[in-house]
Amino acid sequence: MTPVQLTAYTATTCLGQGLAATRAALREDRSALAPCAFESVKLDTWIGEVAGVDEQVLPSHVAEYDCRNNRLALMGLEADGFADKVREAAARYGKARVGVFLGTSTSGILQTELAYRKRDADTGALPDDFNYRTTHNAFSVAEFTRDYFGLEGMAMAISTACSSSAKVFAAAQRQLALGTIDAAVVGGVDTLCLTTLYGFASLGLTSVQPCHPYDAARDGISIGEAAAFALLERADAPAPGTVLLLGAGESSDAYHMSSPHPEGLGAELAMSAALRAAGLQASDIDYINLHGTATPANDTAEGQAVARLFGDRVPCSSTKGATGHTLGAAGAVEAVVCALALTDGFLPGSPGTASLDPSIPLQYVTQGRNATVRHALTNSFGFGGSNCALVFGIAP
Repeated sequence: MTPVQLTAYTATTCLGQGLAATRAALREDRSALAPCAFESVKLDTWIGEVAGVDEQVLPSHVAEYDCRNNRLALMGLEADGFADKVREAAARYGKARVGVFLGTSTSGILQTELAYRKRDADTGALPDDFNYRTTHNAFSVAEFTRDYFGLEGMAMAISTACSSSAKVFAAAQRQLALGTIDAAVVGGVDTLCLTTLYGFASLGLTSVQPCHPYDAARDGISIGEAAAFALLERADAPAPGTVLLLGAGESSDAYHMSSPHPEGLGAELAMSAALRAAGLQASDIDYINLHGTATPANDTAEGQAVARLFGDRVPCSSTKGATGHTLGAAGAVEAVVCALALTDGFLPGSPGTASLDPSIPLQYVTQGRNATVRHALTNSFGFGGSNCALVFGIAP
């Protein structure tokens, strides 16, 4: 695979807006999960809610896109000077040469949920001010981002559940390699809504306490929300210390609608493909950011796959105990975590994980520590067996 560079990157989660907040929380092994008090939801569970989303106002030229998901997208885009980097790329290459590739699972579905409450009592019609195309539609966040910057290049939204915003890295890299674009805004945005909170609860997948991945007593996920982005460009002569996307691997095992293959077959296929694409061996990986949702089935299946490929040599952890499972945004959030591990020389821990599952033979990092990280791999696995693994490195 032709490597590409991450010219800029940023993440906004319940830990805070931007890299400084993310770094500080990871260094402190701190979680920002809290008991659910979102909207009208009455569930005994913990969530990762981003502060200030409801107060965010969209500029007038993109006001038609107003919904929680796009408000959070704007917060993420304006963190860490990321928006300025996008504008610089558009000026450098031209507005038609910058693509947008974003992942989401439910996009602005909350807007439809709110509109449904206001439906006409006689006809059931939704209110006139409800605009499905610019809010609920999965493409809404990609179209909003393109219009916000005035870009004219190709744009797409990928919605493959929890692998969505990992797969956008692979999609954008292919277009950069083909020469159809010169730069790409990639990332993921997912926000809290009634559908996901009640839906995951109905499946028995949410925990009544903060999630604790790979713990012997793990019992479910904590749902979060996030917006994370990266600006990708071809890595013709990357400056020392630049983070590089070296490989991407995708698989679709389609074992079950909502459960992973019990032996992690799809996970293993994706990780193996990512290593091949990067031209690396398992022994070259210095850190693995696990999908690690804290459900019994997911962690067991992923752990088996990782153990087969890497043994117990590679330090690994899930950071979902800090951020919650941000669903369609998780791949991008955890790509940023890997970028920080590479640039900062720091292995993030796993807040909430206390007693490791002895049946999963991994070198699992519960508390963060300094380390030399040259290559990092991150896993993202979605419902239906839609899997993606990404390998990142750092330019010497």
